[in-house]
Amino acid sequence: MSRWEPNTRERLLDAALDLFGERGYDDVTVAEIAERAGLTKRTFFRHFSDKREVLFAGQEPLSRILAETIAGAPAAATPIEAIAAALTAAAEAFGPERRERGRQVQSVVSGHSDLRERELLKHATLTGAMAGALRERGVADPAASLAAEIGGLAFSTGFHRWIAPGSDRAFAELVREALDELVAATATLG
Repeated sequence: MSRWEPNTRERLLDAALDLFGERGYDDVTVAEIAERAGLTKRTFFRHFSDKREVLFAGQEPLSRILAETIAGAPAAATPIEAIAAALTAAAEAFGPERRERGRQVQSVVSGHSDLRERELLKHATLTGAMAGALRERGVADPAASLAAEIGGLAFSTGFHRWIAPGSDRAFAELVREALDELVAATATLG
């Protein structure tokens, strides 16, 4: 088994998605994922705490990108402008070559309540990272929390549009469009 090849996390995700597609999520073990990737079970656990986490591999770096971009936004940026900059920066990780993988992951997640629950937890983590970064910029609540929730909803909406059958638009374009729609919708609430 090769232990030192690059892209270990991606290899594990690819192996997991292949196996989940062949046999279903419930009928696949961590040992089988590791074996399919040409790695050991021990290597799997160095990267992921359990087989659910392999499906959410990019969440920590994504939270960091969102928070760092918000923190680095110009001082005059409104909370929504800072969120827009963060979503644009995060969208760079979602190139067209990742679209099919996104569809596969979502297909597995949508079929299992425990994975949908984990997805909601990860979504809350992203939203929390954005809200925290806005608070550090001096944005008070409830504005920081509301802007972050709008950003999280825009991210989810953009993602689901990006992986929709027949979609060929860039993730950055879709997430920005969703953010603009949500901001416009909030203006009609008053």
